[in-house]
Amino acid sequence: MIRILLLDDHNIVRSGYRRLIDAEPDMCVAAEAATVDDAYAAARDTALDVAVVDLSLRGASGIEATRRILARSPGIRVLVLTMHDSPGFVTQAFRAGAMGYLTKSSDPGELIGGIRQVAAGRRVLSADVAQGVANAALEEDDLFSRLTPREFEVLRMAASGESPPRIALHMHLSHKTILNHLSAVRQKLDTETDFSLLRLAARHGLVELPTPSSVPC
Repeated sequence: MIRILLLDDHNIVRSGYRRLIDAEPDMCVAAEAATVDDAYAAARDTALDVAVVDLSLRGASGIEATRRILARSPGIRVLVLTMHDSPGFVTQAFRAGAMGYLTKSSDPGELIGGIRQVAAGRRVLSADVAQGVANAALEEDDLFSRLTPREFEVLRMAASGESPPRIALHMHLSHKTILNHLSAVRQKLDTETDFSLLRLAARHGLVELPTPSSVPC
């Protein structure tokens, strides 16, 4: 029996995944979590084989969750299931230790097959992101491959509008450490200001800048 952790901050989404997974004779949902801290606690307290992890969470993302879960329980296999198809997210998820990466546009059967694949120690990558990853590798234009997973997470949260103290709180790090990471990110990405860093993150699909029609009067 493959014992699975579901990490997604939407209750309805988790409920749908649970019904899909529990219908399979060789797997079951052993734990659910909505935040990185909850997922870490579940990995600590529950026997698990696979963690199905969303990247878009309140606070720290699934990349940080992957890093923390595997630091505590390296035997767990992580399968990312997310809406993000940017090569930067894919690269950093695998660097953090994920075994598989599927987008939420994948068929339900791909999720079930992906769980079985990563549980067996095999890598999985959905077809809708594979081409982008290959192109980025061939063109050597994946800027974010210069960053460590932790630096990438700090960049993502800063570009999403989180202040350094809030990032420090979410990541269980000191304020000074976050500032050091931000300094390293600016240097590696050759950006001098927060605004140029935000534009770079938006251009590569890490965050969305508000459009005039989305800004309230």
